[in-house]
Amino acid sequence: MTKIKLHSGNDVAETLLIALYARAQEARQPVPLVRDARAAALVEQIDYDFARLRLQSHDQVFTMMRVREFDRRARDFLARHPQAVVIHIGCGLNTRFERVAERHATVTWYDLDLPEVIALRRQLIAEAERCQLLGCSVFEESWLETVSVHASRPFLFLAEGVFPYFEEAQVKALFLTFMQRFPGAELVCDAMSPLMVWVNNLHLRYFRAGARLHWGLRRGRDPESWGEGIRLLNEWFYFDEPEPRLGAARLMRYLPPLAQGTGIYHYQLGRSRQERRRGV
Repeated sequence: MTKIKLHSGNDVAETLLIALYARAQEARQPVPLVRDARAAALVEQIDYDFARLRLQSHDQVFTMMRVREFDRRARDFLARHPQAVVIHIGCGLNTRFERVAERHATVTWYDLDLPEVIALRRQLIAEAERCQLLGCSVFEESWLETVSVHASRPFLFLAEGVFPYFEEAQVKALFLTFMQRFPGAELVCDAMSPLMVWVNNLHLRYFRAGARLHWGLRRGRDPESWGEGIRLLNEWFYFDEPEPRLGAARLMRYLPPLAQGTGIYHYQLGRSRQERRRGV
């Protein structure tokens, strides 16, 4: 089998492959936090020195806890909205559609990422009938026009490991755009405090990745001030529940700046058209 070669020093490769490698390594666990056998197969198809990622055990567990929580949020939304449209922003080589939505016959799913990432994805993962690929920047207008044909349906935006790489003004613009175009949509994203942005940039230097983080979120409710109708539904932190596999990293739960320095935040973006008609 001819492998697809990725060169070290490619920022796109080094960021999306960390999460892929974590999922592949997790598949070897007796009781994996997320079952994703496909990830191991994808790693075998790629000619890349994965050892240079220097993935430590606690890094893998944190990554998989994040993946698991995003999967949970997606499953919950699909259970509440069987006719949903899901936009997976910065999909990378994630196979979330297969894990959470493939059996939902009425769900429409879009995987969105930069053109070079989608090109790689097309080489490795067959495009599913109800999982369409969008190869463009999330800041482009073209994909919004494409998905707007479903504007009357419930929308869920998933942004895992994406927004911290943007400036705050860019993140705010996305919130407001989604709320204007798809009122009542829900958005799930992860974010870090300014302190953890600094810490994780040191981490990225350790991984020798060229990408750097920019956006830091002090409080989960801060985006509510960006526009009337933005509402924090709930927030989740890594130490909300005990996870034995974190080992010594569990001690971070006793240090509030670290314990709640990175979280997953779930927002509603305005009232849906149906809610407005009912006067809710």
